[in-house]
Amino acid sequence: MSDADSGPVRGGGTDDQTDDRPRPDGGLTVEDRQIRERSWKRSPSAVLGRPLVLTVFALTFLFLVFPVVATFVASFAREWTGVLPSGFVTLTHWEQVLGFGGYEDAADYSLKLGAVLRTLTENPLAAPSQSPLFRSMWLALGGVLVNLVVGVPIAYAVARYEFPGRDLLNAFAVLPLAPGIVLGVAFLRAYPELSGTDFGLIVGYSLLKAPFMVMAVQSSFESMPLRQLEESARSLGASWPRTFLSVIVPNAKRGIVSGAIICWALAAAEFNFSYVVFSRGARPLALFLKANISNSSFLTTAAAVSVFFLLVAAVTAALQLLGNRGFST
Repeated sequence: MSDADSGPVRGGGTDDQTDDRPRPDGGLTVEDRQIRERSWKRSPSAVLGRPLVLTVFALTFLFLVFPVVATFVASFAREWTGVLPSGFVTLTHWEQVLGFGGYEDAADYSLKLGAVLRTLTENPLAAPSQSPLFRSMWLALGGVLVNLVVGVPIAYAVARYEFPGRDLLNAFAVLPLAPGIVLGVAFLRAYPELSGTDFGLIVGYSLLKAPFMVMAVQSSFESMPLRQLEESARSLGASWPRTFLSVIVPNAKRGIVSGAIICWALAAAEFNFSYVVFSRGARPLALFLKANISNSSFLTTAAAVSVFFLLVAAVTAALQLLGNRGFST
């Protein structure tokens, strides 16, 4: 029997032969696919889609960034009486806000950095507490530390385990989303002896910003195979604390660092709670900004707001750097 009489060869294929198996290209020839690709590339959505998205992004970015840049530039102007500021460049407004050059007055709306530097040689421990800048920075960082110690285990327990009261714990963790003025009044009535103290402000900031830490870290934990990671680490001989600190926590570093940055920025700018609870000592940073906005010229206010912008940017970069190095170590 010849090859011609043996019947069609399966899989060889000729023009007259058909294959019942589905083709991955949808049954299109090379020419059909090329025509479809050319028609798709020429469609309005393909031609205008990417430039349109980039244009919208650029306009949104400029709309959000322009006020910040304009405020920062205006802080170095001598006057602003027309459409644009004029008389560049002067450091008078920055000196007044920072507390240098003899601009301190009875109302004391500056950051008192000049007094801090003068007192630093006499009493290094007490000097930072005289400035709203340093006091607010450390108070906000104290609130972040409390949120890390309390919020990360709560987020892990809610994401990892099923237990009675799990939903109640999750709801309780995000309960302090109430306005700061409400929590401030309640805090005053419940703990009047803590009002105005550093410890009271740290506790209040941590309570107010705890939901942001819990939600940021919980989302990271929920995207991880927690059970598989734990079982793998425990099978290699790691204890549960070592598994949690060296395996679970480093894998959630993005959520932890993001939560820390959000909590610090919001705590440093918290006005309502600080206004209700604060009673003595250096003003928190939010009250310092309010005092400058209410009692200073626009250019001096621009310098005060610029200081806050720079502080937030510096602490954000420091937290990112510290978080990435700490987790990698």
